[in-house]
Amino acid sequence: MALVDGPLIAEVDMGADLSAPTVRATVVQASTVFYDTPATLEIAMENPHSNPGSRSFSGDYRRILASLEEISRARHFVPKTPFYHNTTHWHKAERLLAEAASYGSQLVVFPEAFVGGYPRGSYFGATIGNRTPKGREEFRKYHAAAIDVPGPEVDRLAAMAGKYKVYLVMGVIERDGYTLYCTVLFFDSQGLFLGKHRKVMPTALERIIWGFGDGSTFPVFDTPIGKIGAAICWENRMPLLRTAMYAKGIEIYCAPTADARDLWQASMTHIALEGGCFVLSANQFCRRKDYPPPPEYVFQGTEENLTPDSVVCAGGSVIISPSGTVLAGPNYEGEALISADLDLREIARAKFDFDVVGHYSRSELFNLTVMDEPTCPVTFTSTSGSIKGSERSFSNSLLKTNKAQITNLCVGDARTSL
Repeated sequence: MALVDGPLIAEVDMGADLSAPTVRATVVQASTVFYDTPATLEIAMENPHSNPGSRSFSGDYRRILASLEEISRARHFVPKTPFYHNTTHWHKAERLLAEAASYGSQLVVFPEAFVGGYPRGSYFGATIGNRTPKGREEFRKYHAAAIDVPGPEVDRLAAMAGKYKVYLVMGVIERDGYTLYCTVLFFDSQGLFLGKHRKVMPTALERIIWGFGDGSTFPVFDTPIGKIGAAICWENRMPLLRTAMYAKGIEIYCAPTADARDLWQASMTHIALEGGCFVLSANQFCRRKDYPPPPEYVFQGTEENLTPDSVVCAGGSVIISPSGTVLAGPNYEGEALISADLDLREIARAKFDFDVVGHYSRSELFNLTVMDEPTCPVTFTSTSGSIKGSERSFSNSLLKTNKAQITNLCVGDARTSL
């Protein structure tokens, strides 16, 4: 795909000690593109900056909050997502990825549900004991906009990561049969799909549209730039899940989210201190006009108070060091590339004070057991069952196994959302 000339978001360089073993990381703060949202297409394809590319900066880093990008060498992006319209995602995702790579980012983290969309304000016509025809149709469209993992969209994301030579962490809505999952996909800089994490506990009404991940999909990947993993939104408030991640040695803790409240910052700082790890939290920045207009799409309970320019998710993307120092962000000003240089030596310095699964643990008093095998609602004792579901359940390595050797077949690992 041909990209439009000129940067989407200008970078402001906060400076770095180039002699240190650092990783440049970026978090992306941007909106979900529902359907074929004109405003999102305009932001994706046009350059809003009259003076792009300024890379000088002096003084307190907080002064750059008024700009659309903050730089520290790891990049996370806070953009809008194209809602219900997969084609638009790719224009925007590649443009943002290219922009981050042009500034030297090695790791780029996108928000929760960037591909497929976060259906903020919708209740899908569901009340206790009843679902409306309109709500069922909304779910049908949402299901159609989701992606299969593995599948052609995953291949396309892998190709983007390889093209721009970055490690990519991407929030998607995954379709497994007729159950959807809020999922994070991981790719290396050579264009290899590393694996996925499915959100284990959707929050509140998310549970009527998303299934529940199991213990087999919260990996930590040992890469040349550090050990990378992710937890999504309020999963980050689950102490046992965090402990499991720490036990796997996570060093770069990615936290794609949809929570823009001030309290979120306290959670991110606590995780950085508790885990002795870098925390990269990527959130969306969305206005009402980034979603379809009413009556096609209605923000329940607030629609009458909203204008097209009303902010419905204010971002707050941030990068925090293992010592609890804010390296970049939080940004509440608009779509942004928020970046920082991660000095990996900081991890050992922080662990000297506190290693939650090492010298500061008391395993003779407290012990955690993690059930990390795939859960299957149906198991066949012979190879006569359908293989399709098992291909969704097993890891990439098991997918390469000769099908004739597989004797226990999971027919879909989806848990029904009622």
